[in-house]
Amino acid sequence: MIALAILLVALPVILAGSELFTNAIEHVGAAFGVSEGVTGSLLAAVGTALPETAVPLLASLHRGAGEHLAVGAVLGAPLMLSTLTLGVMGAAAWQSRGPRAVLAPERGGLRRDLDWFLGCFVLALAGLFLPEGLPRRILAVVLVAGYIAYVTLTVRASKTLVAAGHETTATERLHMARHVLARLPGLRYLQLALGLAGILAGAQGFVAGLEDLGRLLGVPVLVLALIIAPIATELPEKINSVLWVRRRQDTLAFGNITGALVFQGSLLPALGLTLTPWRPTPLLLAAMLTAIAGAGILRLRVHRAAVIRPYHMVTGGLLYAAFLGYLLAP
Repeated sequence: MIALAILLVALPVILAGSELFTNAIEHVGAAFGVSEGVTGSLLAAVGTALPETAVPLLASLHRGAGEHLAVGAVLGAPLMLSTLTLGVMGAAAWQSRGPRAVLAPERGGLRRDLDWFLGCFVLALAGLFLPEGLPRRILAVVLVAGYIAYVTLTVRASKTLVAAGHETTATERLHMARHVLARLPGLRYLQLALGLAGILAGAQGFVAGLEDLGRLLGVPVLVLALIIAPIATELPEKINSVLWVRRRQDTLAFGNITGALVFQGSLLPALGLTLTPWRPTPLLLAAMLTAIAGAGILRLRVHRAAVIRPYHMVTGGLLYAAFLGYLLAP
């Protein structure tokens, strides 16, 4: 009952924090005059990726079960984003705009995000077969350097995108700009901090509640990390992107997910390579290959310059269901 109560409290905290964060990040991006790609792929994606970064980092400090929890958390985050989260976003677009609506994210940024994620994550997959010690540490450094290069390219592309009409614009008034609060300096940053604090606190509580529930149900720790923990840590990305796609801000919606994928496909595996037993078990190989397939299917549509419609996105949910079937098979 206590675990269930924690879950019921944590979920609305995450929802409220995500709404504050999404609203504030639009105003911050507009204030700096950056492109929607920078706002979605960097500012929003990194901010909402903090909960799933904290889980493996803290779990890796505990030997045994904690290390398995860390490995599962590292791989569960990109797995869920590249399949189920894209599917949920597609379902939201289907419900609000119809199954044949055209989703129109900025193609250059989407292509860059997917290419960097796939490149880094394939390297992380190869790292499963490297001997422990120096080779893995070198690969971890390469992955961190890859993310730094990605950030540099994304920022450099911003000026061109702004000139092409992809500047970030705030579509709604800042939520905290009410009455006397409107006179406070830096209000957008205060709301941003409060939204992020709500996301982190809610995700932490949600993970704690799910862990307790998992113990009561006798769920193995690796399954818990791959499936249950990311439900909490990925909720911010899901909610923010659903909000944006319903408002027809497709570049922000996609960038929030694909930018987080690059973060999680490079920096999180770097943690896994250096802090956890990074071994090629069938379950971990299945998780990584499913994540690559989810992102790869979307990348193929971008490569062919094909129209992206909501029902194309929903296939991500089918991939996730197939992985669940494999995971839960006797």
